[in-house]
Amino acid sequence: MPSAFYMPLNDSRINWGFFSEPESGLNNRRIHCPRGKVLGGSSSINGMVYVRGNKEDFNSWEKLGAAGWNYENVLPYFKKSQTADERREPHPYQGHEGPLATTTGKMVNPLYNIFVEAAVSAGYPRNDDINGADQEGFGPMPMTVDSGRRASTYQAFIKKRALKNLTVLRGATAEKIILEHGKAVGVSYVRKNILSSVRANSEVILCAGAISSPQILMLSGIGAADELAHHDIKTLAHLPGVGKNLMDHLEVYVQQSCAQPISLHKHLNLVRKARIGLEWLLFSNGLGTTNHFEVGGFINSEVNNDYPDIQFHFLPVAMSYDGKNQASRHGFQVHTGPMLSKSRGSVTLRDSNFRTAPKIHFNYMSGEDDFPVFRKAIRTARKIFRQSEFDPYRDIEISPGEHIESDADLDAFIRENAESAYHPCGTCRMGADSDSVVDPAGKVHGVDNLRVADASIFPNITNGNLNAPTIMVAERIAEFINAEQK
Repeated sequence: MPSAFYMPLNDSRINWGFFSEPESGLNNRRIHCPRGKVLGGSSSINGMVYVRGNKEDFNSWEKLGAAGWNYENVLPYFKKSQTADERREPHPYQGHEGPLATTTGKMVNPLYNIFVEAAVSAGYPRNDDINGADQEGFGPMPMTVDSGRRASTYQAFIKKRALKNLTVLRGATAEKIILEHGKAVGVSYVRKNILSSVRANSEVILCAGAISSPQILMLSGIGAADELAHHDIKTLAHLPGVGKNLMDHLEVYVQQSCAQPISLHKHLNLVRKARIGLEWLLFSNGLGTTNHFEVGGFINSEVNNDYPDIQFHFLPVAMSYDGKNQASRHGFQVHTGPMLSKSRGSVTLRDSNFRTAPKIHFNYMSGEDDFPVFRKAIRTARKIFRQSEFDPYRDIEISPGEHIESDADLDAFIRENAESAYHPCGTCRMGADSDSVVDPAGKVHGVDNLRVADASIFPNITNGNLNAPTIMVAERIAEFINAEQK
């Protein structure tokens, strides 16, 4: 059920539930980093927002050594996977024949349109398609929802198809990739406490995500030789870039109490939740069919950028993303933060045991522009909420609080309250230099018959949510694989 998206974030059965090391830029807090431990990976536990990123993101990938990954070349693969909802007119930037359904919300709650109108009054453009020709502005945010249900990659690409060439080993955990004479020949794994292996007829394709893909490579002897030696792992391929270049998005909530009882707050009690769940279960209809992030937008911080670098997700209720903290009153909020931070972190091994979670250090808020851009994001959210459109609905500010105004106070608020938007990427960077891990076809440098195909190969983080560009990467590498098999 899309509106229950927060529940998997706290469910250890389907979530690896990683945490970062203490982050010095965030008051030494350990930041939650949920990752999907379920078919469909993190697309099965995410917020279902469908944002492709800015076209300049992909042009920058090519400039960083990922030849052929410019926007003109990747756009067809975004379209290939997508079937946009029928409420939109056919558009050169949308796909209409792919397995992944994307829909726009019905905007039943009046606060959605009020937010967009207020953003326009604040001087920002209206944008009815943030995945289209231009990203800047405010308007609908599509979601990966199909007929009222979450459209994970498992639901869209596997469950709907009778795939005769796929065997899923349920309950199996990969230990390492088996290498022989510089060639990937299989994978060892543990299932029901029994160590087994499977041989590859053609090649091994690693799709474990930005946290686990570098971990598996290092456990297999692929990585920085000195780091591997520290854990008594024999170096089979010296690739110092494995686990480096870790990126993520941070966000805070700017929350406003609502003077009229029109927010979703009235639906947070058990009786209303049960009613929503029953309506969804019986009719695939109602409030259960949306992720509630139905509108949002992008603006330019004007800090060394010539395209938007701050994102806003509006929500007509005041509560934390994981559902643990809810305001005691009617309210609304916007999630906002920098999209293009220059902060870079790493994923490293804690020990040589594949069951041990790796060390994750995002190095948050270490970029020179991070705090100025974050302040601009918060002040812009406040500016929008203070427009006349919100006059009948705006009450006191819940968070940060009206007394938090100076640069120093805002910085302190950010250090204490910023959370991950759950967009880790970049740890097996695509490129051609000595710090890259894979080439533009996803092939691991120096190792035959091994590819990586997930968000870990992003050279730079994209300007928005990561689900859509990760699926695009998979589509494109799948085509490379097919072409070589012919």
